[in-house]
Amino acid sequence: MKTPLEAPPEQVKAETGVKETPKAGSAPIIDTSKMSAGKAAALELAEASRDPLDERGSFASNLFIGKFGFERIFPYPAQSEEDRAKGEAFLTELRNYLRDHVDADEIDRTGEIPQKNIEELFAMGAFGVKIPQQYEGLGLSQVNYGRAAMLLGSWDANLTALVSAHQSIGVPQPLLLFGTEEQKRKYLPRVARREISAFALTEWNAGSDPANMSLRADPTEDGSAFILNGEKLWCTNLIKAGVLVVMAKTPPKIVNGKERKQITAFIVDVDSPGLEITYRCHFMGLRALYNGIVKFTNVRVPRENMIAKEGQGLKVALTTLNTGRLTIPAACVGLSKRLLEICRKWAKERVQWGVPIGQHYAIAGKIAEMAGNVFAMEAMTFLTSALVDRKAGDLRIETAMCKMWATETTWRNADEAMQVRGGRGYETAESLAGRGEEPVPVERFLRDCRINMIFEGSSEIMRLFIAREALDPHLKVGGAIFNTQLPMSQRLKAVFTSGKFYAGWYPKQWVPANAGNLDKLHADLRPHVRYAARTSKKLARGLFHAMARFGPKLDREQLLLSRFVGIATELFAISATCSFAQYKIDSGEPIDEVLSVASYFCRSAKMRIDHHFAGTSHNADRAGYDLTQELLAGKHESFRKGIV
Repeated sequence: MKTPLEAPPEQVKAETGVKETPKAGSAPIIDTSKMSAGKAAALELAEASRDPLDERGSFASNLFIGKFGFERIFPYPAQSEEDRAKGEAFLTELRNYLRDHVDADEIDRTGEIPQKNIEELFAMGAFGVKIPQQYEGLGLSQVNYGRAAMLLGSWDANLTALVSAHQSIGVPQPLLLFGTEEQKRKYLPRVARREISAFALTEWNAGSDPANMSLRADPTEDGSAFILNGEKLWCTNLIKAGVLVVMAKTPPKIVNGKERKQITAFIVDVDSPGLEITYRCHFMGLRALYNGIVKFTNVRVPRENMIAKEGQGLKVALTTLNTGRLTIPAACVGLSKRLLEICRKWAKERVQWGVPIGQHYAIAGKIAEMAGNVFAMEAMTFLTSALVDRKAGDLRIETAMCKMWATETTWRNADEAMQVRGGRGYETAESLAGRGEEPVPVERFLRDCRINMIFEGSSEIMRLFIAREALDPHLKVGGAIFNTQLPMSQRLKAVFTSGKFYAGWYPKQWVPANAGNLDKLHADLRPHVRYAARTSKKLARGLFHAMARFGPKLDREQLLLSRFVGIATELFAISATCSFAQYKIDSGEPIDEVLSVASYFCRSAKMRIDHHFAGTSHNADRAGYDLTQELLAGKHESFRKGIV
C-alpha cells in the first residue's frame, strides 16, 4: 500500500545524489547460482540495496581504473570564510564547555555522562548540528560538523559516541535524506533540542550480514500499521534514547521467480507499548556508552513512521552511512592531534641517556609517523567533508576509505603514544594524579578508540565494500560473461562488448600517466602527485590481472582484494595530502614546516604501497587459509595443551 507520506523519488534522488535502484526484475550483475543458499540470499539482498555508482566516478573510485583526476581535489576545497563564520560561535562555545565543564576521566570512572552535561549540550545545539534551522537545529555544514566531532574526539570519546550516533545513524540523518516533510516536522525538532535517538540494526545472528535478521514487522490487515516482534543487540544510545531507527524484516517479495527478503526502516518511539529495554551492555572502553538490548513484543508502528519505501531499509542504512561515516574520522583527527601533542611534550621533557627521548631515533620515528598520519587524516577527512557540502557526486568510496584508514591509523597512534609514555601510558590518569604526576589519560584513549575499527562497518567490511564498488565498472562490462543465470545470447554479447572495451582500455594502462597541470603545486609536491598518477595505472593493471586469473572466484580472494584497496587508499591519502599542503602554503603557513610533514607522509605511504604490491604476487594466503581450516577441524591439538 502506498502512503501519501512517502517521500517522492525525485526528492530522494535530489537529496542523496544517487540514482534509483534498478527495477526488481532486472538481472543480477553477480552470478549467485553456485553459491550456498545463505550466501546467495545475503548477496542478492545487498546488491538490491546498493545504488549504482555515478558513471563519472569519483576521484577515489577512478583510481582503480587508472583514471587519475587530481583536478577534482585540487585546489583543495577549503571551507569558505562565510561557512567558517557560521560555525565559529558554536564551536568556540563547545570548545570552552568541554574544557571547563566535562570531566572525561570522571565519566570513564563512573560509566555515566552527567544529565546536566547532556541538557546543556542540547541547549547549545550540539545534538542538531546539521539539522536545518527550520526544524530547530543549527543548520551547519558537514565541515563544521566535522570540526565539532574533532573537538569532541580530542576530549571525550563517550560524548563523541553519544552525539555522533544520535546524528549520524540515529533519526536526523535518515530523515534528512529520506524523510517526508511530515516526518521531519514531527521528529527533527525533538531530536535537535530534547530527545536522543538511537539506531537498531544488529541482532545475535545478524551483524555484517543483515540477511539473517529475524526481527519481524508484519503489516496489519488494513495496512495502516506494522507489528514488530523480536530483539536488537548493541543498540547504541538506547539507554538514553527517546526515539529509535529500527531495521525490521517485512514480508518477502518474489524477484526473478525467487523469494527475496525485505528489510524496512521504521521510526519507533521508545515509550511505545511492548517496547522493553532489557539490558545495558558494558565494554572495554567507552565506559559510558549507552548501549543495550531492546525487545519488541507486538509493538505497533504506524505506516507513516516507515522511512522511505517498504524493502528499502538497507538502502536507507547504506546511504545514511555514506555521509555518516565521516564523523568517526573527524573525531579520530581530534584524538590523534591530542596524542601527538602528548608525545611531543613528553619526548621533549623526558630525559634518558643524557638527552630528551625525542632525540633518540627509536622515539623520533614514532612521533614523525604520528605527525604524518595526523596531517594526512585531516587532509582526507575534511577534503571529503567539503566535497559532501558541495554535493560533488558519489563519495561512498572516499567516506569508506576515510573511516577505514583513520580508525586503523588512530589505533596505531594510540598504541605508539602508550609506548612513548611507557609505564605512564599504561597507568590510569587517576593513579598518576594520586602520586603527584600530570594525569595524562593515554590508556583511556587507547581503550576508547579500539571500537572505532568495528563501529559503523568493521575494517574488514569496509575493505570488501570498497572492493565491490571498485570492481563495479568491470562487472558492468564483463560480469555477464560468467553469469550462468543469464541467457547464453546475453553472455555471448558480453564477450564481444567486454573484448571491445578492454582492447581499448588495457593498452592505455601502459601509457605514461598524466597527472594534469601542476603549475600551482609546489615543486617539492609534484613528484608525489605524479607517483600517484603513475601508480593508479599500475593498480588498474594489477586488478585486471587478478580478474583474469581468478574470474568469478575473485570475491573469495579477500586478502588480495584488501591489498588493492590498501594501495588505492594510500594513493588517495597522498593526493589529499599534497592538495592540503598547497592550501596551507597558500594560507601563509611556514613552507618548510608544511613540506617536511607532507613529504615525510608521502614517502612513508609509498613504502606501504610497495609492501601491498609485493603481496599481490607473493603471499602465504592459501597456506594460511588451509592452516586455519585444519585448526577449525580440530587438528594441531598441541595448541590446546598446557593452558587453563
